[in-house]
Amino acid sequence: QVQPAESGGGVVQTGGALRLSCATPGRTFNSYAMAWFRQAPGKEREFVAAVSWSGSSTRYADSVKGRFTVSRDNAKNSVYLQMNNLKPEDTAVYYCAADRVGAIRSTYSEETMNYWGKGTLVTVSS
Repeated sequence: QVQPAESGGGVVQTGGALRLSCATPGRTFNSYAMAWFRQAPGKEREFVAAVSWSGSSTRYADSVKGRFTVSRDNAKNSVYLQMNNLKPEDTAVYYCAADRVGAIRSTYSEETMNYWGKGTLVTVSS
């Protein structure tokens, strides 16, 4: 019933920007915290950013802090990840995930999330 769906991935040059979107149908969306993870080839899936149910609180991985911004629009059942000043090391499949606990957590892992999207590929060329 809950299946996030990512979009907006693509190819961008180093220093460029992309905006990812995640649509999550269902009337319970507004109660979930939402998070972005990414997985590069040969690496483990890692946390990127999260936003509380209301959008009032956020968390970021140190590797993206100051470059990425996570936000949400509950009227549209959508979450966004604005990615600026992209680097080749940002190349990965980006996943959107939902947490039934709506409050922001101090830390996130795959085990804290309940529902996952299928991912969208972001490639940053050098």
